[in-house]
Amino acid sequence: MPKKDSIQDKRKNGCNTSSHTHHRRDNSDSQTSCISVVPIFNHLEEEQMDEIMKVMRSISYKKGEVVYREGDTSNALYVVSKGKIRIYRLSESGKEQLLRILNPGDFTGELALFRESIHEAYAEAMSDTDVCMISKNDLQEFLLKYPTISLKFLSEFSNRLETSEKQTTRFATEKVDSRIALFLAECLDGDEGSMEIELPMNRKDLASYLGTTPETISRKFADFEEAGYIKQKRNRKIEILDLDGLLLI
Repeated sequence: MPKKDSIQDKRKNGCNTSSHTHHRRDNSDSQTSCISVVPIFNHLEEEQMDEIMKVMRSISYKKGEVVYREGDTSNALYVVSKGKIRIYRLSESGKEQLLRILNPGDFTGELALFRESIHEAYAEAMSDTDVCMISKNDLQEFLLKYPTISLKFLSEFSNRLETSEKQTTRFATEKVDSRIALFLAECLDGDEGSMEIELPMNRKDLASYLGTTPETISRKFADFEEAGYIKQKRNRKIEILDLDGLLLI
């Protein structure tokens, strides 16, 4: 029986308030970090990065603080320099669907660069988080001045589209067991060769991302462990004991 998916995307992008309480920071170290960790900027020459750094604003958010809400005007790019941000939507019934998690170097708000828009989701700090913001007008100027930034954006959009299409397909065709198993498999870091992973989110968020409930996540993990596919450890760590078996669920 063939494996259901090759594990090509090793990025952990899920694995990969209208009244904000912003804490303004003038710390240039935070801005430098934003430039150095985000792929759309860190390929530039030092003088070019300095130029971008001059127009960036650094803002800190406490854990649980909302960065933006659905319906807010989108007029800036947000780059995470420290911490994590969860991007999610709410259905009419109030059910939450986690779309992705932003780690240092990831960004959101890019749609504002190409059209007048409002945010179509919520962004919330998962921990104390530092964010750098660059306005739509400033970034558009840099896109014209340094075309390689546009190519980096296209590469990132391509990755997100692939992830989104994969997730949509799985919701439509895969049972919950398979969605959970494939998520665990994709959390493996192929470069390090280790079979131990650390879940990038708690079980509530993982359930939201995979379209199920926290109780189901816990039950399936227990089933996988009993079957010899995984071993659950402390601090969200899981050891994959039988990857082939996991992928055939």
